[in-house]
Amino acid sequence: MPHRHNPYLAYACDSKKPAYLIICESEIINSENQNYSLHQSFKKIFTYNDSLVDNKKYFKMNYCFDLPRQIDVVSSRKVRLCAMIAGNKIIDHPLELYSERIAAIRWFEKYHPGDFDLYGGGWDSEICLPRLPYKVKKLVGKLKFVNNLFRVKYPSYRGAVVRKHPILSEYKFSICYENARDVPGYITEKVFDCFFAACIPIYWGAGNVADHIPSDCFIDKRNFKNMESLYKYIKTMTVEEYGRYIDSIREFIGSQMSYPFSIDCFMNTIIEEIVEDSFC
Repeated sequence: MPHRHNPYLAYACDSKKPAYLIICESEIINSENQNYSLHQSFKKIFTYNDSLVDNKKYFKMNYCFDLPRQIDVVSSRKVRLCAMIAGNKIIDHPLELYSERIAAIRWFEKYHPGDFDLYGGGWDSEICLPRLPYKVKKLVGKLKFVNNLFRVKYPSYRGAVVRKHPILSEYKFSICYENARDVPGYITEKVFDCFFAACIPIYWGAGNVADHIPSDCFIDKRNFKNMESLYKYIKTMTVEEYGRYIDSIREFIGSQMSYPFSIDCFMNTIIEEIVEDSFC
């Protein structure tokens, strides 16, 4: 949702031509996405949020991908157990999952450091100055001597990544938490990054994820009472069990059920709901 002073939003409000909005990020990250008074400026809105979809004003629109024809598994490359690729961010909201990512990282570092690697941006620049606001800490942290003295250490950190696929291809599992939990239909690229690399996602996010992706394609973090039980499950998984997950991922990607996440679906939805409006 554009800022209320955005010139394009002003045009949408003033113009007699129909305007349209695509909402990709949850309102937990961008609160303006939930500003329904501003939604009145648009003829149609395309959103991930299943609870809003009525196929009149609100239409379902997922993150879209160029779905591969097949998912290849090179078993010899699966030499590591578990990874996480995520940026180091924080937000103050009861549904956020940033803190749960950190909890998972610290658990692995404490109990099973040899079975976990962390990738992404910002993990090597966080400083421990709890009384300072987050934005101030980021600015102060750019000072080299401050960074050296107060930098938070993540022993599992292996650096930033340019492309996720080569990294995830080396791991059997990946901690795959959305930015927020229990947002209906909020399924981003994270789980599909794992699918394309034949890496089984350990997922936590949309409460209704199984309405969109078969439950045998991922490990649902909510099904485990603690990290120890989750770790035991993935550590002792047999080759046959692992293969069944991969087969389910392949079947899903190759089936019509994955169509709502495809570029074709995105284009066809735009054509049907926007282009045809111009001929009405």
